[in-house]
Amino acid sequence: MAHDHTLHGHTHGHDHAHDHGHDHGHAHESGAHDHGIWTRDHVFLGHGHSRAETRAKWAAIVTAIFMVVEIVCGLAYHSMALLADGAHMATHVGALGLAAGAYWLARRHSGSGRFTFGSGKFGDLAAFTSAIILGLTAIAVAVESVQRMVTPAQVQYGDALLIACIGLVVNLISALILKDDHSHDHGHSHGHDNNMRAAYLHVLADAATSVLAIVALAAGYYFGLGILDPLCGLIGAVVIGSWSYGLIRDSAMVLLDADADPKQSDEIRTFLQDELKARIPDLHLWRLGPGHRGLIVSLISPDAISAEAVKTTLRSRYPDLSHVTVEVAVCADCT
Repeated sequence: MAHDHTLHGHTHGHDHAHDHGHDHGHAHESGAHDHGIWTRDHVFLGHGHSRAETRAKWAAIVTAIFMVVEIVCGLAYHSMALLADGAHMATHVGALGLAAGAYWLARRHSGSGRFTFGSGKFGDLAAFTSAIILGLTAIAVAVESVQRMVTPAQVQYGDALLIACIGLVVNLISALILKDDHSHDHGHSHGHDNNMRAAYLHVLADAATSVLAIVALAAGYYFGLGILDPLCGLIGAVVIGSWSYGLIRDSAMVLLDADADPKQSDEIRTFLQDELKARIPDLHLWRLGPGHRGLIVSLISPDAISAEAVKTTLRSRYPDLSHVTVEVAVCADCT
């Protein structure tokens, strides 16, 4: 017995439909039939890509300049808190520098056919690389802090305190540089540029670490509590390590094409099953780039249904599905 579906169409037993993000819309020069509705590009760059690239570049430059000053002064004044803050600031230089480079590479290769699903994952690759370097930095700072606890060194608290205060100002400036792009993402649950959002939040976290360094140095300068300096260095290492672990986990999941959103996958599966009374033997949902997701879904339907109709309905219901492939197999005896 046939079922009445809200998705209408017809097929010949086995129907495929492919859809890719953005419409070329170019007809042949000879004036022949326009295939633009089926032929799409693979540009899966995030909203405000160029603006994000520029802000990441300037934030990296500002942070890098003071990072060098802070590390050099930390070594000269024998302050582990200052060194930890400088190392933590280095995490920003690495993250922002790699992010800016990834934006450039993604833009440069956005039209390349070599990348099957576009160049939107350059940012996640950069984040994964940065996270590994940051993890090694955290280990180095932790080891040095413990050594300073065992064998205390003479710290020039006054000079180090001044540098730490300037470092806090630099962190706040970097946060302001990045804030505009971050605020543009609010309200788009699936459109976050994870790299820039993480960088923005991490700069704010570094500002808190700078405050810890200032407190430790002030305590040593005014009250002679020298133990707080290497202790804050150790706390800074834990913060760096925690952020590194989170970034490795999140970026690796994207690079491995893990399910972009299990909740959305279940919602799509339930929607198609309820709407079409069809079985869903195969469904893949993964991230292509900021604000872009790919979907491949296979349906076994008891009635003829157009894959194009299914695809159109899915893209209308879920705007973040930029690349959709639908396979329909008709099985009259499958109910």
